[in-house]
Amino acid sequence: MSADQELTTRMRVQDAVVKYGFIVVTVLLFVFFMASEPAFRTSGSLFAMLKYSSVTAILGLGMTYVMAVGGMDLSIGSTAGLAVQMAAMTMVFYNLTGSTAVIVVLLAGVVVGLLNAVLIVVCKIPDLLATLGTMFVIQGAKLIPVEGQSVSAGMTLRNGDTAPGKFTDDFLQIDRGAIAGVPYPVILMLLLTVLTWFILARTKWGRMMYAIGANPEASRLAGVPINRYRGLAYVLCSVFAAIGGMILVSRIGQGDVNAGASSLLEAVAVALVGTSVLGIGKPNAWGTLLGALLVGIVLTGLTMKGFSYFYQDTAKGLVLIVALLFSFTISRKKVRYTPAV
Repeated sequence: MSADQELTTRMRVQDAVVKYGFIVVTVLLFVFFMASEPAFRTSGSLFAMLKYSSVTAILGLGMTYVMAVGGMDLSIGSTAGLAVQMAAMTMVFYNLTGSTAVIVVLLAGVVVGLLNAVLIVVCKIPDLLATLGTMFVIQGAKLIPVEGQSVSAGMTLRNGDTAPGKFTDDFLQIDRGAIAGVPYPVILMLLLTVLTWFILARTKWGRMMYAIGANPEASRLAGVPINRYRGLAYVLCSVFAAIGGMILVSRIGQGDVNAGASSLLEAVAVALVGTSVLGIGKPNAWGTLLGALLVGIVLTGLTMKGFSYFYQDTAKGLVLIVALLFSFTISRKKVRYTPAV
């Protein structure tokens, strides 16, 4: 084999690893757990895994918008936790309907997104610092009305009265309902994935977001309203976080003060994993979904094999490291080749 042929073969192998390596890893892990754990093969376990992955995937999709414009939102987990508290307070404290709680949650997401957008776009605060500040504000503010207590039906209020409301059945169906056996959170996850893919890959908005993330100065000189698109990305991120929090609170049935605590790292992880899928090298909806599913497969499989919960963070970290290897190390070592004349 000539040197040119050897180099060409090497390039093809590296291209295949970068494009399909993470997909192959996901499939192999899925097959391994399917073969080694009979319970993993049941439709109930598969849907439970998908339900578990849905919140992480939806938050990751929100982070995908922000990463597309070259940013980062550290408040995403706190926003999901805020959604949990707002929904619980709306129904339990004020005895309002589940539909009202949904509206309140979505509005809370919009408000947080607008706050981040103002701090970053208008006040010119670096995104990491601005969203870090927002994260701490939300973490503290959501505890003040409940004095640090989780919100649940029948709890005692600060004035000594019993909370008049409870989680409504229609709201609890957000996580517990299904269509043709497919849980609502899974359907919502797939719909939001398709929506995110369409916006980023098939619309002018998405092309502008990617252009801003790649080179904001060049985009500005080309006449792109970069502030508008960056602000939009942060609002979408917070709304998606609120949706994830809404699913989470309907799942646990109470306003847990610790809800959303680990969501930040999971959202960042799956969005970064998405950049490595198919060698795209940029945040994308289908890659984020695959990252969430991979995390769900690993954690579900480890749980079925009897591993304790404290192994989960290690597993998530290993998944993220492998994704980064595919995204950065391997892709940067690709050899540029010009055929000899």
